[in-house]
Amino acid sequence: MKTINSSLFLIFFIPFFMTAQNNPKNIEVEWETDKSKHSVPLNEFTILLQPDGIPPIDSPKFWEKEKATDIYFGHEPVIAVEINNKAKAYPLSVLMFHEIVNDELKGVPFSATYCPLCNAAMVFDRRLQFDGNHYLLDFGVSGMLRNSDLVMWDRQTESWWQQFMGEALVGELTGAHLEIIPSMVISLTEFFESYPQGLVLSTETGHFNEYGTNPYTNYDNPENEQPRLFKGEVDDRLPAMERVIDIRVNGKYKIYPMSEISKKQVLNDTFEDQPVVFFYTEKTVSVLDENNIAESKQIGSVTVFDPYIGDRRLTFKKTNKGFVDNETGSVWNITGKCIYGDLKGKNLRPVPHGNHFAFAWLAFHPESEIYKQ
Repeated sequence: MKTINSSLFLIFFIPFFMTAQNNPKNIEVEWETDKSKHSVPLNEFTILLQPDGIPPIDSPKFWEKEKATDIYFGHEPVIAVEINNKAKAYPLSVLMFHEIVNDELKGVPFSATYCPLCNAAMVFDRRLQFDGNHYLLDFGVSGMLRNSDLVMWDRQTESWWQQFMGEALVGELTGAHLEIIPSMVISLTEFFESYPQGLVLSTETGHFNEYGTNPYTNYDNPENEQPRLFKGEVDDRLPAMERVIDIRVNGKYKIYPMSEISKKQVLNDTFEDQPVVFFYTEKTVSVLDENNIAESKQIGSVTVFDPYIGDRRLTFKKTNKGFVDNETGSVWNITGKCIYGDLKGKNLRPVPHGNHFAFAWLAFHPESEIYKQ
């Protein structure tokens, strides 16, 4: 009998290993994805469900304020999106069971997305220009995770996209990046205070889920050191389940622990010569604590803005009136709208940001600068 040369074995074994996804449940999945194009090894993807085993919402229905406030509770966290003075909100308690909503507002097509394992709420423009071609994409839930984060797939090319980064990692569109649409995770009450005519995603989804319940009970416990389905080494610079707010300037990232922002209530900072201001309110609850989300702990909301109005930079403090700028004494709310004072009617420009668990952010961007008080 001939023995197999171990070096030859490695030559043949490693390429196969690197080009096959992890499939612990032996789920049969057929993709038309061009897997010859990929920017990361395929074995970094773990198959857990059939594509759209978690069903995205493709024809969303909405409620106006009266109906929405009757069904949802005031501290309910929602992803708020404003485009051309019109606004919609997407409750995380619904997105928990769907993860993606393909929608549009004022002619702008976008996908509102949420990955509960990473606490990543991101909104992406579905229009893409890439490699000389124009696309209008709509997204589904691939049934795969990478670094515990949702992997999306587009139905036009079946490319695989990392939700955390809005980047195509496998398939025809490998290397493409989706444009992030600024959004805010705030409470339902705060949403309607700024947008009384706004619309809220309804529970009329065509699916029977226990909306308002959390299948990941006690997941965001600060003592949780091992996030679900995360196979990498947890970065020990921050607690795994610390929420962090990220900003990107000149291709560089900086993250701000939410625990630090909550102590200050307002944080005026500069990163890469770009001034930014963070507002904090305590009104929003976690969707990853108690089984009944309405009974969950309060974690608060953070929003981020460019502090310039015209060519004038403002600095802010928190008072019992709200967020007050030191320059004019005007009062601003959590969505960056001036509600009282000399600048009433003005709006601060939102800075694109996310609110994620630290373990996930540092897995994707370990080079990030971390704010320290």
